Amino acid sequence: MLTILFVGDIVGEPGRKAFMHMLPELKHEFGVDVTIANAENAAAGRGLTPKLAQELLSAGADVLTTGDHVWDQPELAPWLQLGDAKVLRPLNYPEGTPGNGSIVLDTPKGRVAVMQLQGRSFIQPPLENPFQLGESEAIRLREEEKANIIFVDIHAETTSEKVSTGYNLDGLVSAVIGTHTHVQTADEIILEQGTAYLTDAGMCGPSIGVLGRERESIIKRFRTSMPAKFPVAGWPVRLCGAVIRVDEQTGKALDIVRIQRMVEKSDLHAS
Repeated sequence: MLTILFVGDIVGEPGRKAFMHMLPELKHEFGVDVTIANAENAAAGRGLTPKLAQELLSAGADVLTTGDHVWDQPELAPWLQLGDAKVLRPLNYPEGTPGNGSIVLDTPKGRVAVMQLQGRSFIQPPLENPFQLGESEAIRLREEEKANIIFVDIHAETTSEKVSTGYNLDGLVSAVIGTHTHVQTADEIILEQGTAYLTDAGMCGPSIGVLGRERESIIKRFRTSMPAKFPVAGWPVRLCGAVIRVDEQTGKALDIVRIQRMVEKSDLHAS
């Protein structure tokens, strides 16, 4: 059995610090073999920088996924052009886009592939068809890369597109977990052909704001319809994600468990 830990969208400095603080404990508690985290909001709540990516990877993440904010920090694109495969951008960008949409890891329990897809409903920019490309890439990873275990982060706005992605890839991949909305859903399931599914993993970000941002500015925007900046909120942080256990021989999921942990700023100094 191989165990995957996935942590939802890391938001700003509080999210980064909570993730790095909690990761050793989570790995020990669940016997984690591979850690994946969505980090597209890690840099002040928008995008990811090479420096922050390296910090999160050094803290114990094996792969970082992204999404529609992947290019918000301009220095990331040239860094990905150099070929750091441990940070993924959505697979369904056009050919020639910097970076990679999938990666294969060699672990003591076998080859593990990670794939990033981005939806097309109510999300920008519009990309290539994730259903067709995701399916063909899953087949390639199985046949050419000999990866029985495949994890998919589907970064999308609508629940229907995420659910449909799960069914479309059922039996081809080990897990399809959604990101982007920052709100964890309660619909974890093992689909009919053995794929673990969860519509949204939630976020690793401030719990007292609105999706990790200061609530006052969000409320003002809704009340006035005027432009506003949305600073990252403060502590405490709610770390959300999922743990998936997979049969390393068949690649089929055995179990999926949602996780939530509250982290206070004082916890960082108490350890």
